[in-house]
Amino acid sequence: MVLASHIVMTTYGFWLPNDPRGSWSDFVRNWELYWFGGPATKTTERRSLARDAHDHALRRAMKAKLKYRPVVFDGKQALSVAHGFSKAVAESGYRMLACAIMPSHAHMVVARHDKTPAERIAGHLKARATQALVDDELHPFVQYRGEDGRFPSVWGRRAWKVFLNDGDAIVRAVRYVEDNPLKENKRKQTWSFVSRERDR
Repeated sequence: MVLASHIVMTTYGFWLPNDPRGSWSDFVRNWELYWFGGPATKTTERRSLARDAHDHALRRAMKAKLKYRPVVFDGKQALSVAHGFSKAVAESGYRMLACAIMPSHAHMVVARHDKTPAERIAGHLKARATQALVDDELHPFVQYRGEDGRFPSVWGRRAWKVFLNDGDAIVRAVRYVEDNPLKENKRKQTWSFVSRERDR
């Protein structure tokens, strides 16, 4: 039985649909990106592919073909995202076991919640984070606001998720998320919306 999920939500432009390491995308929406890098590189791999060997220069060149610049949160934007996550947790009663908000992605471990699938939880978190960025006037794409008042999304279309079926898996995932900032030479993060009660 699934007890929790490790969810990774990437920002726009962080992981391309035709990334040579593989992606969860079925197709490439941007014609220039498709022409340059080819079709989507669909994979069903559940492990992280981030550290797999690949052509870094090609990936940077592909990102240059995007419609907008890749989103990289600064400190104020990351704090705004955290406020949005906090609101989603308060609204829903999600039990967040760990969370790390990085410049180009966010990691979280969320305990099983009623019948709400992980993808819907990720959607709720993204929506509230985006709303907070708009309210705080920190949305990265403010200059691209449409006539309808909407902005291009700061998030990738889908979330990467791993289902955790036992206490040991949850402990490993929580440790991985908590240590994630340290791998980028950043401080460990502590958020008020993260539960202090852990499944062991």
